Amino acid sequence: MAIIGKIRNNSAIIIIAFVIVGIAMLYESFKTANPNFSLFGDNTEYGIGTVYGEKVDANKYSQISARVQDQDRIQAQQQQKEFGDKEIESSNDKSWNFMVDSLILSQEYNELGISVSDREFNSYLMAMDGFTVLQDLAQFFTDSLTGTITEQSTIKGRQKLQATLTQLKTNKDPQAVQQWNSTKQYYTDRRKQEKYFNLLSQGVYVTKLEAEHEYHSNNEKKNISFVFRRYSEINDADVKIKDSELRAFYDEHKSDSKYAIRSASREVRMFDVVIAPSKKDSLTSKRFMVNIKSQFQKSTNDSIFVMKNSYNKMYVGDKRATAVPEGNEKANRFQTYPKTLDTIFKVAKVGQVVGPYFSGENIFVSKVIGFTPSKLSARHILIAADKSKDAKFIEGKKKMADSLLKLINKDNFTSFVEKFSEDPGSKTNGGKYENFLEGEMVKEFSDFCATQAIGKIGVVKTDFGFHIIEVLDRSTDKLPLLVSVSQPFKASEATISNKESEVTEILYKLDRQISKESDPLKKIALFDTIVTRAKKFPRPIQIEDNSAKVYGFTTSLAADKILELAYGPNAEVGTLTSYPIKDKDKYVIAMVSSIKEKGEPKFEDVKAQMERDLIEEKKAKRLINQMSKLKSLDKLAKAGNTTVMQAEVTFGAPQINNAGYEPEIVGALFSAIKDKKRTLPLKGKNGVYVIVVNKTTKAPSTANYNVERDQLLNAVKGSIQSQALAALRKKADVVDNRKLFDLRVRL
Repeated sequence: MAIIGKIRNNSAIIIIAFVIVGIAMLYESFKTANPNFSLFGDNTEYGIGTVYGEKVDANKYSQISARVQDQDRIQAQQQQKEFGDKEIESSNDKSWNFMVDSLILSQEYNELGISVSDREFNSYLMAMDGFTVLQDLAQFFTDSLTGTITEQSTIKGRQKLQATLTQLKTNKDPQAVQQWNSTKQYYTDRRKQEKYFNLLSQGVYVTKLEAEHEYHSNNEKKNISFVFRRYSEINDADVKIKDSELRAFYDEHKSDSKYAIRSASREVRMFDVVIAPSKKDSLTSKRFMVNIKSQFQKSTNDSIFVMKNSYNKMYVGDKRATAVPEGNEKANRFQTYPKTLDTIFKVAKVGQVVGPYFSGENIFVSKVIGFTPSKLSARHILIAADKSKDAKFIEGKKKMADSLLKLINKDNFTSFVEKFSEDPGSKTNGGKYENFLEGEMVKEFSDFCATQAIGKIGVVKTDFGFHIIEVLDRSTDKLPLLVSVSQPFKASEATISNKESEVTEILYKLDRQISKESDPLKKIALFDTIVTRAKKFPRPIQIEDNSAKVYGFTTSLAADKILELAYGPNAEVGTLTSYPIKDKDKYVIAMVSSIKEKGEPKFEDVKAQMERDLIEEKKAKRLINQMSKLKSLDKLAKAGNTTVMQAEVTFGAPQINNAGYEPEIVGALFSAIKDKKRTLPLKGKNGVYVIVVNKTTKAPSTANYNVERDQLLNAVKGSIQSQALAALRKKADVVDNRKLFDLRVRL
């Protein structure tokens, strides 16, 4: 809403508001321009993706994504933020999700007969007939003085909004017509969505039996004594597993649901070699900057010197030149320097040049041109005076400020803020601005706060008007004002060439040895062994077939190369990158390590998981055998070099203190074990237990279970929208093939 507040024309307000709210109106925008608009197309065999088995039209997607990119780019520019590859990808994802959800929900609306009449639409926008004010239209209904929505401001708001809508509806300009159609379609679809999820919500209920079960699960308690032996007591290396045993375990359990592959995917194993500047590069950069430092110390015109010698040609000679140590809470607003130099900068003399020093990807020398308090606090009353007004108006505002100054003191300051201040940013907290720096405020305001005595109250004029300021606090600690000369600190061509040779040699070694193997598991083992011996760190990347994307790369080119490797026409386990992939400041080598199809897994796909499970099973058998020989908990504890522990458990929260989350163990206690009885050794998630139930405390009797029912109902209703959308997307079997389509890998 911050952008909306800067727009004065009501017509502009509503149009900008619709852009900020989201992209849902785009559907009707394209539909209006093309009556035959459809989210589905048939331009290739596979397309950019499918919904309900139908191919999504790549051309329509391109149109929508282009529009969304334009909107997000404009918003990023207004917020002075970067709009690069990552932001473009985020815009494209918004476009895709919009298309998918619009199609899925539109089918739901049609099947259920959900519609919105003109009268309902009007009441929805105008906050009438039981509808509340929509958040994105609250600007129209808010009282300009109090900032709240009142009965009177709502009446006026309806009039303003109606006038704006009338202006939009009656404007014959084609662009205005399209804007109105888009606006109406957006709010119509939004209301349909509310009705749809309200309908689902009304179908949700909790029975008395469920509420009663919830009550007893949380309030019936069992006090237990137990001996617990963790699996970690036995080293994995001490559990021997033969290949034949693992194969037999696979044959027996491969159909178990826990091992089933629920969606097709691929795995790529990779490692990277960082291209960092060498010691020689560092010495060369330092020698160069030492020479710059000597010249900078003698310079009498810092601005010209910076423009001539610095890579970052930016000169600021006022309090905006404040510098803070790295990690400081103000680091995102001011230049920074390493924490190790904090003392050096703070004791430096004005005119002294410090450096060379490294920060980020640059090397710096910095001249100290002054100091500023590290913290300022003040409160103020703003008497706004637009400088575009005539002199008589300005003079009237000055007289008002001067007259108020005579009446204000530290005890009544807050009450005067509430009555007279026109600064919405501080009015609600007594006019206070705390913990700010001089460079964050306009010069006249910050000068007063930095130089006047603590407790001083005075009037200062700025471009915003007249400020009645009271200085509340000022730190004696100082921050330096720095003018800096910087140069990039990068690896030299020789260093880059050496790193490329290093990683290429590893790749050749991988190719020579892996190409000799036919067993997929041995190929994976070879990759990990060779990479580890080269003192690099192999790691896996999982890629879902239905949404083929990879993360963690600096450049989109590197990510694309990984996808081409994984989904190339000849991809199989053991396929290596044909050359080192450059990802900005590192080289990447990767190998296809798994191609999983939905359903029953192949041995190599679950070998590692089954090996861990088989080791745990063998550990459990060993511990159960040991613990079965003794009947007393004390003897069991002594034999296991542990203690008898106590805990209180409930069925609803199956956590055992000092042991962990054990739903199966707790479930067994509540289903079959009577008081004063001891269990046999029980295999749990974290180890083996022998338990004695000391006492069962029944849940107190209650007249009803309304509290539990309400809690369960609220929990279900709170998640119904996200769960319903997830279920609908699953039902629609959405396949996002955009990346592979763009790469011409899977069409």
